[in-house]
Amino acid sequence: MRLLVSVTCAAEASAALAGGADVIDAKDPLAGALGAVSVEVLHEIYAAVARQRPLTAALGDAGDEAAIERAARTCVAAGAALVKVGFAGIASAGRVATLTTAAVRGAKAVTNGNGGVVAVAYADADRAASLAPADLVEIAARAGAQGVLLDTADKIGPGLRGLIAPRELAAWVAEAHDAGLFVALAGRLTADDFPFVRDAGADIAGVRGAACDGGRTGRVAAGRVRLLRRALCGLAATGLRDSGTHQDVSVPSPSPQSPVPSPHSSRTATRAELIAARPDDPQERSPT
Repeated sequence: MRLLVSVTCAAEASAALAGGADVIDAKDPLAGALGAVSVEVLHEIYAAVARQRPLTAALGDAGDEAAIERAARTCVAAGAALVKVGFAGIASAGRVATLTTAAVRGAKAVTNGNGGVVAVAYADADRAASLAPADLVEIAARAGAQGVLLDTADKIGPGLRGLIAPRELAAWVAEAHDAGLFVALAGRLTADDFPFVRDAGADIAGVRGAACDGGRTGRVAAGRVRLLRRALCGLAATGLRDSGTHQDVSVPSPSPQSPVPSPHSSRTATRAELIAARPDDPQERSPT
């Protein structure tokens, strides 16, 4: 399982990298659950990440086909390997399918079609007046998305763990995997929620507030990211012991030259690529 940290600027991206984040996500928390940063800021974040890790970007909640296609194309051109699209206020499956297809079309219009789309469902879909998570997986797969994210729209209300039962979540994750999609989970997650995310079978745990001094609208701190990373590595070590697996997990972290999905290369960001963004290494020691 990988750790995604949402950042608002280049300085936060550098802090997230220093703390050991596996995926860097560009997002403006002051603009909602999926608030988009400006194109200029996205360029700066991309430069700070310097191809060391995959970069994703939130586009916001889609409402217009032309606008979401243009936004996807622009963000992929600016350096995002994947763009995240939500559907707050839209409960029509047909409309969500049309908007997702438009986003995919925009993401693939840049440099040999390397960009990808992550379709976002809200666990508090009733509050967001959006399509239920159970209805999104098939739509996302048919539209050509590469992954799905289950998040919360209301960042003041309950977190993900308070909104969905473990068995229901695991079934949703399994359905997405069967459809060929990778799965990210977010929604006010803390280190205490990582076992819940791991047990559901998710590929990525996404955080913002837990990585910040001052909460979601504060600043990402390398020390907080490092603690989250250690918690994730400890979870991986526990999983290996519990499963009786005996294998060499002392794999070095990728160098800055490691292949990373980028709109400026001829490669596509796939589920396997994101999962392999950084090895689960329970013996890893975070830098001091």
